[in-house]
Amino acid sequence: MILVTGGAGYIGSHTLRALGAAGHDNVLVLDNLYSGHRWAVPDNIAFIEGSVSDSLLLDRIFSQHSIDSILHFAAHLEVEESMREPVKYYENNFRGSATLIGKATQHGVRDFVFSSSCAIYGTPATNPVDESCPKAPLSPYGKSKLMTEWYLEDLVRAGKTSMNYVSLRYFNVAGAHVAGGIGQATPRATQLVKVAAEVACGKRDKLFVYGNDYATRDGTCVRDYIHVDDLADAHVRALDFLRKEKRSEVFNIGYGHGYTVLEIIAAMKRVSGLDFKVEMAPRRPGDSEAIFADNSKILHLLGWKPRYADIDLICRTALDWERSHP
Repeated sequence: MILVTGGAGYIGSHTLRALGAAGHDNVLVLDNLYSGHRWAVPDNIAFIEGSVSDSLLLDRIFSQHSIDSILHFAAHLEVEESMREPVKYYENNFRGSATLIGKATQHGVRDFVFSSSCAIYGTPATNPVDESCPKAPLSPYGKSKLMTEWYLEDLVRAGKTSMNYVSLRYFNVAGAHVAGGIGQATPRATQLVKVAAEVACGKRDKLFVYGNDYATRDGTCVRDYIHVDDLADAHVRALDFLRKEKRSEVFNIGYGHGYTVLEIIAAMKRVSGLDFKVEMAPRRPGDSEAIFADNSKILHLLGWKPRYADIDLICRTALDWERSHP
């Protein structure tokens, strides 16, 4: 059985669909519904409400279910919030992950797919960044992800776990399920494509651009935006890799090129046909100036082939979701 933590959230719920499409039908979701939604979990998938920090609950789950694999999504993910509330991020993202990893090891779980982040790189000296790029996170969010990666690496190196893992370092995830039905419903989301779609739908009055004095082509931050369905497919391939190769790896997941904030806004205006209000604001602490992925490793080792590397399509699916989800 596959345990999906955070499976009621944005990325987790899309990955549930990808698992089902790939024939993985023995799945259990654990989610505390902090930012996820019960309706995002298909009716045919077992659901338990609870936290990865709850040791007693984890013992009960592992004792009652024959879990051999875990896809771990459960985490807080707002960079700006992590700068203001670091304890919240270290407690949930690192301590919660360490508790889950410890219990998984104790109960003989074989395979662990970890939802990591490109935030571990900070602002790299050069782009694109590959997996060997120096790690210099700028926020407690990025640090909490890197700490979890280090924890997994050290456990395996020291022979303290028989579990193999894949860490997937996400770049900027955006869009909604191409077939419809689910999308990003995270309350008070700060991700650019999500916010732009909300402004285009009238759910917000305006969009703020945080900093226009960066050393980029138009002064705004550059990011690598990846469609959530392509990301979900990468998780299925990571799980298959672990089961076949029985060794640990780390992979960047991105498209290998970046867009500025203003270019994303222009794309959303283009697909929506609306010239919505945009205001400039000061830089946010913890934001990297520019980062996009060298994705050659995942393309080669996992055979991952992006299907939706089109910024207009990404924006359109996000916009369609917002319009269908008042």
